Amino acid sequence: MEFQRPSNDGTDRCCLTFLRMVRGLFCLLVLILTAFMMLVYCGFMGAVIIRLVSIYYSRKVTSFFFGAWLALWPFLFEKINKTKVIFSGETLPAKERVLLIANHRTEVDWMYLWDLAWRKGRVGYIKYILKSSLMKLPLFGWSFQILEFIPVVRKWEVDESIMRQMLSTFKDPKDPLWLALFPEGTDYTEQKCIRSQRYAAENGLPILNNVLIPKTKGFFSCLEGLRGSINAVYDIAIAYKHDCPTFMDNVYGVAPAEVHIHVRRVSIDSIPTSENEVNTWLINTFHLKDQLLSDFHAQGHFPNEGTEQDLSTAKCLVNFGAVALLTSICTYFTFFSSIWFKVYVFLVCAYLTCATYFNIRPVPIVHLVKSLFKSKSS
Repeated sequence: MEFQRPSNDGTDRCCLTFLRMVRGLFCLLVLILTAFMMLVYCGFMGAVIIRLVSIYYSRKVTSFFFGAWLALWPFLFEKINKTKVIFSGETLPAKERVLLIANHRTEVDWMYLWDLAWRKGRVGYIKYILKSSLMKLPLFGWSFQILEFIPVVRKWEVDESIMRQMLSTFKDPKDPLWLALFPEGTDYTEQKCIRSQRYAAENGLPILNNVLIPKTKGFFSCLEGLRGSINAVYDIAIAYKHDCPTFMDNVYGVAPAEVHIHVRRVSIDSIPTSENEVNTWLINTFHLKDQLLSDFHAQGHFPNEGTEQDLSTAKCLVNFGAVALLTSICTYFTFFSSIWFKVYVFLVCAYLTCATYFNIRPVPIVHLVKSLFKSKSS
């Protein structure tokens, strides 16, 4: 049993053999099972119970366990599927609080940012601004809620209050933070590019061929809300060889052959403060990104490659073993132990469903008490 599809540039992707299909589905099943157990046991305890005492320690615990789970994806991409992830541009300092902006070429761009985040010790602290419809995904929506992703409907009159409220909770400099934003607002297609070029021509903006004209309000809101508490903006360009992958391509390991990630670090102090100047800066940044991608398509690589090392196989295996052991223990208690574990799992699932649907997060008890005293005194 063998399927093969041609890539966009005429280079054939890996064949989808029966073995690849079985391996991919098995890996996906493992990822789903580990995600469920992490959510029910570690996620609920970290993001709900501990949060009633301290938001800081809640995020620490949540990032520790979910960082281990998220690290399974780079393990799948780079070690099992043998996808080459090649980093270029600037060598990044460790442990910065940053805002990331990237082009949005396909539905899985955001997953490859985990490869960079794990190398920098920030995989458990990366958060995304994403379409609110993705919060409805079974299981994954719960994860997005617990990891404090910011859901948007891409209508500023609706999104503004949600973004400002959530950004206000990310200002503590002691909390590690990587906040990722795709300013184009949607993934790239030829049809969208034509519409974007038409809009640019009508409004006197640069005509871009490899990216779309970015939407500026969300970026300015993030910059305004986090300025003074972040160190830099990471400007990221993502390109693929020889084909742009779908989610299932990643699962089966048939594409991409290579992922190229170019990073430019921009100090927060060098970015203007007024909204008009920030808007111009962002559009100019995407103009430069467009030129960089044109050079990539012509030359087959970004400049200054090799800024990050390959993942350690030993580290990947140790992480996988730890996650597998924890999942096995949780699975045993869920299915083969007291009925109260089954009741606990049912109640947690009910809570996570409601919390995700209504975007609810617990407030520390101390904050509630202070608010109560303030309301009484007023």
